[in-house]
Amino acid sequence: MKTATENLPPGLPSVRPWWSLASLWQRKTAVIAALTLAGILLHLVLRFGFHTGTGLARLPLLVMLVVGGLPMLYQLLGKLLQREFGSDLLGGISIITSVLLGEYLAGAIIVLMLSGGEALESYALRSASSVLAALAKRMPAVAHRKQDARITEVALADIAVGDTLVVYPHEICPADGVVTEGHGVMDESYLTGEPFQITKTSGSPVISGAINGEAALTFRTTRRAADSRYAKIMEVMRESEAKRPQLRRLGDQLGAIYTPVALAVALIAWVVSGESIRFLAVLVIATPCPLLIGIPVAIIGSISLCARRAIIVRSPVALEQVAECRTAIFDKTGTLTYGEPTLTEQMIAPGFSAREVLTLVAGLERYSKHPLARAIQAAATGEGIALPGATAVSEPPGQGLGGTVSGHLVLVTSRGKLVAAGLPGADQIPPMAGGLECVVAIDRRYAATLRFRDAPRADSQSFVHHLGPKHHFTRVLIVSGDRESEVRYLAEQVGITEIYAQRSPEEKLAIVRQETTKAKTLYVGDGINDAPAMMAATVGIAIGQNSDVTAEAAGVVIMDNSLTKVDEFIHISRRMRRIALESAVGGMTLSVIGMMVAATGHLSPVSGAITQEVIDVLAVLNALRAAFPPKVIHDL
Repeated sequence: MKTATENLPPGLPSVRPWWSLASLWQRKTAVIAALTLAGILLHLVLRFGFHTGTGLARLPLLVMLVVGGLPMLYQLLGKLLQREFGSDLLGGISIITSVLLGEYLAGAIIVLMLSGGEALESYALRSASSVLAALAKRMPAVAHRKQDARITEVALADIAVGDTLVVYPHEICPADGVVTEGHGVMDESYLTGEPFQITKTSGSPVISGAINGEAALTFRTTRRAADSRYAKIMEVMRESEAKRPQLRRLGDQLGAIYTPVALAVALIAWVVSGESIRFLAVLVIATPCPLLIGIPVAIIGSISLCARRAIIVRSPVALEQVAECRTAIFDKTGTLTYGEPTLTEQMIAPGFSAREVLTLVAGLERYSKHPLARAIQAAATGEGIALPGATAVSEPPGQGLGGTVSGHLVLVTSRGKLVAAGLPGADQIPPMAGGLECVVAIDRRYAATLRFRDAPRADSQSFVHHLGPKHHFTRVLIVSGDRESEVRYLAEQVGITEIYAQRSPEEKLAIVRQETTKAKTLYVGDGINDAPAMMAATVGIAIGQNSDVTAEAAGVVIMDNSLTKVDEFIHISRRMRRIALESAVGGMTLSVIGMMVAATGHLSPVSGAITQEVIDVLAVLNALRAAFPPKVIHDL
């Protein structure tokens, strides 16, 4: 069986397997959390179940403090040397304090909180390996090479320039090349940004990673697999991951203020009173549980609420950061649009009516698998037209679709083919415009030009217009791989003035990086060509379930193809942040009051621990509100 690593084109970095030492080391916090929880449960069973002596009951806690606490303290010492005063640093000091006080259970609980929170974060955050693995998994393990009349299977690494390959129906194209035999379509939208399935015939280019349609195609390779377009995207993805900006978490930001204050109060109390017990009492009540518990509870509750709304949060950082994003960057195809062609304009020649032309063409297109056939039929159905039958239907490769409909000879083809045929009325064909088009001849006379566009989503305009006044975005951009005429057309429809068209994944990545240096960015896309830029943005959101690769790269995956769900996520995020701040700041305020009382000698360490537990309960109860839906969850 081929692994994801073996599927990678040669010359690119391999995907790290789950069993590697590096991966196991990353899982150390999860192991520490699990062992600590087991130790706490064993302690409770020995103490309250079997009523054993205090020494024996404490043994599991001591073991966990050594096995789990010492590695964490070593890590926290490194942060202290780097002058990083986060909430977890105060947690480490609290572990030492609890040991000195003989409060081993409290110390073990703090180890559990620190390791469990870090383990959950590590699990939620995506990695370069997971994205590269998704990319590799998408590629076929072998290619079908044709030599003379024989077809043999070869590994991707063995493909050479000039080889003749066959790609079967619904397979993924294994390399870049040029079609030599066959006629069909390929879906390249997730790679190039072009919204439509592209017709392929002899001489047409094909790119690796494109999804073939229902007809087998034979093509000659023009690049090795390692040099293909798909391999280049993988390389850009790896670079994007390596240079991903580090963001400060909400708990760390608050902890950077709270930790020095707590230490200062504890030291002053010790120095003024001369009693070390006051130092310990202050630190016990200063244990940052509102930060260590309250904020994660609010985040977990919001993740649960999102899941019930068909929004999958893969990175908690996205929940914390999206409310601070000020630049929104959108892909075009499949994000602001439906990603499907729509008949937008019928230019009818004299002597014909629009309804007559649409009726005859739609009746003929019932028998075609051309990418525009569905759009024509949908337009006819939308106007309540009953589709007539057709006879003598033929579709020679590259020549168009012809047949007899309701006694009329109908031909749907390109303007070039119609002009070359010398049919009457060809001089009336209007000039070329943006989008796709086909021309229609009825009874061997030019009858109409039909134009198609990728229509904007119903909620695109309202969503874009409300980003500024409702969510404080100052700039909105479109960055697309599609043609400039198409991007500009859409931008005018939805109200966006800044556009970047015909951009490769590398160029998209560079644009997002540049914008992220100016302000925090939100990137919304759906294609594989969006994945590198999505990872470089402050927050990346994938629309729909079109690509496993995009889902791996995104911090948030919207299961429904709806921008309204993006708005819901922003609302849930802002509410989560407000509730988390209420729990954290409110809990810290109560803790500071308790610290002042302890500093004056009116609270012992044990009383301080009890007081802290009461504060924790209040913080957690408030944080739990994040799991329940608010009255208004979007404002579109």
